[in-house]
Amino acid sequence: MTTLRTGGAGTPRTLPPDALSGCVRSATRAPSLHNSQPWLFRITGDAVEVHADPRRRLDALDPAGRELFISVGAALFTLRLAIRREGFLTHCTLFPDPDDENFVARIAIGRPAEPSPAVVALADAIAHRHSNRGPFTEVPVPAVALELLRDAAGREDAVLSVADAATRDAIVALSRAADRSLRARGGYRAATIRSARHARRDGTPHLPVGPWDALESVPTRDFGLLPEQPPVTGAFEPYPMILVLATAGDDRQHWVTAGQALQRVLLAATWQNLATTPVSQPVEVPAVRRRLTAGAEGLWAQMVVRIGYGRPAPASPRRDLSEVLMPD
Repeated sequence: MTTLRTGGAGTPRTLPPDALSGCVRSATRAPSLHNSQPWLFRITGDAVEVHADPRRRLDALDPAGRELFISVGAALFTLRLAIRREGFLTHCTLFPDPDDENFVARIAIGRPAEPSPAVVALADAIAHRHSNRGPFTEVPVPAVALELLRDAAGREDAVLSVADAATRDAIVALSRAADRSLRARGGYRAATIRSARHARRDGTPHLPVGPWDALESVPTRDFGLLPEQPPVTGAFEPYPMILVLATAGDDRQHWVTAGQALQRVLLAATWQNLATTPVSQPVEVPAVRRRLTAGAEGLWAQMVVRIGYGRPAPASPRRDLSEVLMPD
C-alpha cells in the first residue's frame, strides 16, 4: 500500500473534527458501480474506519462483490488523499478484523506534514472528476499523459495498459458480447432500472448516462431506459482509446487495491483535463474478463476505462454525510 508522504511543517498537530468530516465527505465523491455508493465510515478519534455496505451491492451485476470492493477502494483512496491534502500523513491497514469482511480499512492519522504541490493538485481534482459517457473528440491523448496514468496505477500496486488497435476492437466486441450476456441474467434489467430511477441522492440519474452510440463503437449502458424515453443519439469517436487496469491477484484485497488505483488514475486524468468512462461490462462476465489479460501472466483485469477529451459532464448525486457515517 502506498502512503502519500511529503516533508514539511506548518500544519496543526491534530486534524480538527470538522476537517476530518470534510475528508469523509470528499471520499463519498468516489466512483461506484451504478453510483451505488456502497460505503460507510466511522470516525474514532484519530482514525477513520472504512466499511463496505453489502445492502447496496447489485447482486445481478456483482454476485461476488468484486465491484463493491473496487468502489470502496476508490473511496478509501479519496479519503487518504483528502487527509493528506489537509497536511497529515496516514497509515492504512486493510481488513483489520479477520472476522468482519466488510471492515475494509482503518486509516490512522499520523504526524503533520505539508502536502506537495502534486498532492494538492490531485486532491483538487476530486470535486471535478465525473464519469463522462458522452462522445469524445478524435484528438489523441499525448504519450506523456498516458505515462503519468501508468505511473498513477503503479503507485497503488496495479498495472495500467493501453489497448492497441486490435485489442481495442476486441474489447469493444467483447463488451457488446458481455452486455448481451448480462441482459440475459435474471434481475439485470430490474437492477439497472432501479439504479437509474433511484432516489435523488444516489443511483444513476438520466443526464449523466450519456447518449447512445448509434455506431456501437463505444460500449455504454442504457441503464434500463424505457422505450418511451428514447436515448439521444450522438457521434462517438470511431477509435476510442481504451485502458485496462489489472492487479496481480483476484481476492478482495486486490479488489480494494484496484479501486484505489482506479481512483488515482481517474483523478490524474482529470488533473490533465481528460474525460474518463469506466466500463464494467467486460469484467462482469468471467469468460470475457479472462480474455482481457490472456497474454499477461499473473494479471487479472479489474476495470476497463475509456479516455479522451470531451465536454464537461454533470455530477451524479451523492448521499448525505449523515447517511454514510456510522456511530462512534
